[in-house]
Amino acid sequence: MDGTLTVIYNDTCPICAREVQGYKRIAARHGLEIGFRGLSEGDLSAYGLTRRDAARRFHVEAEGRVHDGVDAFALVWERMPGFHWLARLVRLPGVHRAAELLYDHVAAPALFALHRRRVARGTAVRRG
Repeated sequence: MDGTLTVIYNDTCPICAREVQGYKRIAARHGLEIGFRGLSEGDLSAYGLTRRDAARRFHVEAEGRVHDGVDAFALVWERMPGFHWLARLVRLPGVHRAAELLYDHVAAPALFALHRRRVARGTAVRRG
């Protein structure tokens, strides 16, 4: 896969931000064409997303199309040295469905609930 990929993520979530920091280090170390855009960095309408969308799920823009959830993770992993196997694994039909169920019904809702609580308390990290 060629071209730039842009990761759109909830940079106010400590868990999400930590994971993406790892991706940023790998991308920088290997000169990968991956951009990163946190929800706190302003308007996301160019991607067809709102701040709530970005807080709710992991997104990746590739070749003019926005992908989310497990498919978005797979797009990132296939570009990262040492993660290709994971991209291939989560694309296997049975594994893909199980990963989607876990992400869609457990991980993403739990992280979004934590985000809503941080916002309600006024403790969500706000960046420039």
